[in-house]
Amino acid sequence: MDEERALYIVRAGEAGAIERVLRDYSDKHRATFKFESTDEDKRKKLCEGIFKVLVKDVPTSCQVSCLEVLRILSRDKKILVPVTTKENMQILLRLAKLNESDDSLEKVSEFPVIVESLKCLCNIVFNSQTAQQLSLELNLAAKLCNLLRKCKDRKFISDIKCFDLRLLFLLSLLHTDIRSQLRYELQGLPLLTQVLESAFSIKWTDEYESAVDRNGPPLSPQETDCAVEALKALFNVTVDSWKVPKESDSHQFRVMAAVLRHCLLIVGPSEDKTEELHSNAVNLLSNVPVSCLDVLICPLTHEETAQEATTLDELPSDKAAEKDAVLQNSTVVYNGMNMEAIHVLLSFMEKRIDKGSSYREGLTPVLSLLTECSRAHRNIRKFLKDKVLPPLRDVTNRPEVGSTVRNKLVRLMTHVDLGVKQIAAEFLFVLCKERVDSLLKYTGYGNAAGLLAARGLLAGGRGDNWYSEDEDTDTEEYKNAKPKEELLKPMGLKPDGTITPLEEALSQYSVIEETSSDTD
Repeated sequence: MDEERALYIVRAGEAGAIERVLRDYSDKHRATFKFESTDEDKRKKLCEGIFKVLVKDVPTSCQVSCLEVLRILSRDKKILVPVTTKENMQILLRLAKLNESDDSLEKVSEFPVIVESLKCLCNIVFNSQTAQQLSLELNLAAKLCNLLRKCKDRKFISDIKCFDLRLLFLLSLLHTDIRSQLRYELQGLPLLTQVLESAFSIKWTDEYESAVDRNGPPLSPQETDCAVEALKALFNVTVDSWKVPKESDSHQFRVMAAVLRHCLLIVGPSEDKTEELHSNAVNLLSNVPVSCLDVLICPLTHEETAQEATTLDELPSDKAAEKDAVLQNSTVVYNGMNMEAIHVLLSFMEKRIDKGSSYREGLTPVLSLLTECSRAHRNIRKFLKDKVLPPLRDVTNRPEVGSTVRNKLVRLMTHVDLGVKQIAAEFLFVLCKERVDSLLKYTGYGNAAGLLAARGLLAGGRGDNWYSEDEDTDTEEYKNAKPKEELLKPMGLKPDGTITPLEEALSQYSVIEETSSDTD
């Protein structure tokens, strides 16, 4: 009945009446996402009628009411087939200021029309394959990038930027060709990085270092939403970027990584928004070539040195609340390097472990990132080793028992999810410089057996990667308990069926094999 009344007024009424009836419809169905199939034909006709109104010279307020209803109706995939035409798409592009002209964004009264048009395009592109193909034909990605440039450094139009970015994300998600176009033809990497710089109000103190005001206000909800959409779009643009072909690309990735470091050190308007922001930053950092991740750490500034920055080593290890309070006003330092961003990643990882669910989506990205950082950058590995695998003092409990980060990661080494199990074990193995004896020391043989078997290292040794030979001292507690570790020595079966140390068992089988190879 609502559609029938609205359709009648839209077809025959004047602008004021159309605006009133559509505003009533919008208010009533604002939260509607499922529609009755019996009224499907009426909704299609209402959409067609709205497009006919949008091409007329009607007041801005009437245009907004038309677009609000169109946005609601476009949630229904079934009605989009007849209304998703090139002509109708061009109407929305014109209203969203996505045409090729040099129209500026000076008329504030037009902003609600632009925002609602972009929202409609987001729904239509997401729900209609026809619209997705038309987006390619109409070169929508280029038009969106052009609109973003018009929005540069214009904070009061953040809603326009937010939905422009959301539409770019959807296009790059649905079309791999658009990812390449954004990356190379449209210079999407520097453009989207600049959007992030603007959202974070970054002030550069050096080529890859920004000033972070720890006592500054949190990001506004609008700035946070805009940053999240930019991070998601950048993820799609850089998803295949492990290999950096040119020095100019390397520089651009370092700039982006420096912006992401800044992102990790600021907070959003709420805890949930901060986690969403940091989660998307972690995902994007995973696309950065590992050689460019060195900008996540940096030497201390003169100001930080003068403030006698506090190291984590000086903080009480058993008082997490006090530690967090101190860290808010201190710089996390290791070997003269600012490690704040790495500390945030470590804390983020531990929180994801503590959640106890969705490990594959929520935990593996940050674990993979920390693993690659540790493998490629010595200072990061040493810092993480110091925090995750400190000198072993508790030698009475099993490695998986307890509440330390080490205990939590060791428990993951036997997780039912193969991917989670592998990346947790790999992370600890890298922190141990891929030395089997060191891994067994911190995790125990049973927990490490899966990784060692996969690597062919059950009999001992180390992995293929080279690590510096820094000192790895043992505590007195571990030295006293070390002789008892023989109880955990890997064992195997001799040919006669008796148990013996694995190395001896393997050697006996080798002798038998050599002997049998001489016979015909």
